[in-house]
Formats: sequence, C-alpha cells, structure tokens
Amino acid sequence: MKAKKSSFKKLKSKDGQLFNILNICLLILFTIIIIVPIWNIVASSFATSDSLAKGNFIFWPKETSLDNYIRVLSDSSLWSALFISVSKTVVGVLAHTAFCAVVAYSLSKRELKGRSLYSSLGLITMLFSGGMIPTYLLIKSLGLLNTFWVYIIPSLLSYYDVIILMNFFRDVPTSLEESAKIDGASDWVVFKKIFLPLSKPALATIALFHGVWQWNDFMTTKLYVTDKALYPLQMKLYEIITQSQAASSQGLNAAIEIGTTSKGIQLATIVVTTVPILIIYPLLQKHFISGMMLGAVKE
Repeated sequence: MKAKKSSFKKLKSKDGQLFNILNICLLILFTIIIIVPIWNIVASSFATSDSLAKGNFIFWPKETSLDNYIRVLSDSSLWSALFISVSKTVVGVLAHTAFCAVVAYSLSKRELKGRSLYSSLGLITMLFSGGMIPTYLLIKSLGLLNTFWVYIIPSLLSYYDVIILMNFFRDVPTSLEESAKIDGASDWVVFKKIFLPLSKPALATIALFHGVWQWNDFMTTKLYVTDKALYPLQMKLYEIITQSQAASSQGLNAAIEIGTTSKGIQLATIVVTTVPILIIYPLLQKHFISGMMLGAVKE
C-alpha cells in the first residue's frame, strides 16, 4: 500500500514538473512575441535614416542618432497635443470614476425605487448604440463640437464599470453602514467616508481602464473636432502616419530633414506617446490586480 502511495506521489510530482516546464516555455514564448515588436520599434526610432532605410539590423542599429526625437520634441504642436492628452485623461478619469461610483452606489441599494428599470436601461446601453450619425447629431445639438468637453461628457458613464462597482459595494458589510447611520451620517457621508475608502482597488481598476482608453482614443477627435488646437497626441500620431503613407503612395521623397525620415519620426512619436502609460501602469498594478480579482473567489 505504501509502495503504491509513493509511486503515485512520484507520478504526480513528475506531472507537476512537466506542467511547470510547459507553462514556463509558453510564457517565455509569449513574452518574446510581445517584447520583440516593441523592442524593434524602440531600436528603429534611434536609427539613422540610412540604417532605417537599409534595415540591416536585428536588435540594435549600427548607427544611432537622436535626430528623430529632436525633430519630434522640437515640434510645438506636439507639446500642445501632449497637454490636451494629459488634461483629457486626468479630467476624464476623475469625472468618469466619480460618476460611475455614484451611480453604482445608488443601484446597489435594493430599496431604490425603479432600480430594475434603471438596471435594464444600463444593460441596453451595453448591447445597443444609437449609431455614428445619430450620435454625431446628438453631440452637435449639445454644442460639444470643437470643445474640450466632447472628450469628457459623452464618456462619463460605462455600465460595465458600474456593474464592477455595484458588485464591490454589495460586499461591503451592511453593519458598517447601519452603525454610521445610527450615528447620524447621511447617505452621502456613508458613501464618502466608508464605501469610497474601501473600494480603492475597484476604483483604481476602472481608472486604469478608462485612462488607457482616454489616452489612446483618437476617433472622438476625428469625428467631432476640427480645431487642431484641441488635437491630442494620438491624433497627432494619426496625422503623421497618414501623411507618410500619402507621401509614399505618391512616390515622393520621404526625407524631411537630413538625418530624419517620416518613418523615423513616426516611430519616435509612437515611443513618446506610449511611455507615459508604461510609467503609470506599475504604480497602479497592485490595485489593478486586486480589482480584477473582485468576485473571483466566493466564501
């Protein structure tokens, strides 16, 4: 009997080791698939125009230059676009997170009148949309065309984020809320002093999701903004890509200045627009992972 148990344990340990080896190999493969294209973009952005044209490098160009970055960072419109991107991301994240939190707190209360109707309306927004033209007409009628608030107001509510916060608020012990109300606290005080501090992981998750969307969004600008003073970084990058494609399709010389090319400037702009998100993500990673695990384990 003992011999059978020992052989079973050995077999189980061998299976576990084989699984771990396969798992590590797959993770290494996926990591390489993700990192290699990113590294190629970064390395190419530092290449000279000749090295970039020849493409005779794999990991790092033989001839490097900062001309692409000097060209990009010396463009005054890029700094204006950076200011718009940062502003709309910060304001959009704060407004979106606060609005979704207030709606989720209200809908998490079973005694709320019309709660099922509000929930049904929210679910409908997840499944259906008015379409591009009706949405444009709505934005126009609200006077949001060519304004900064077109980045903020239409994206205030996401019912998906509301559901995440509702599930978290329902897990908060009711005894905390009852004891606070016995002491005379209003619903607003309970929400601000109890629910918000306890829901930091969920709020950080929603803030990160919406922040990445706000930072990468250029369709809002393309559809509703024609004033170039309100262009964000992503729209600036979109302009650079379309201009370089138009030049190449017409057979024009892509060189912009000595030592730089439209492709090199395009790659440098990609790096500049991606770096802020790469810096912010590690700061929110702890809360992000906790928020993603909400509801994953039931006791």
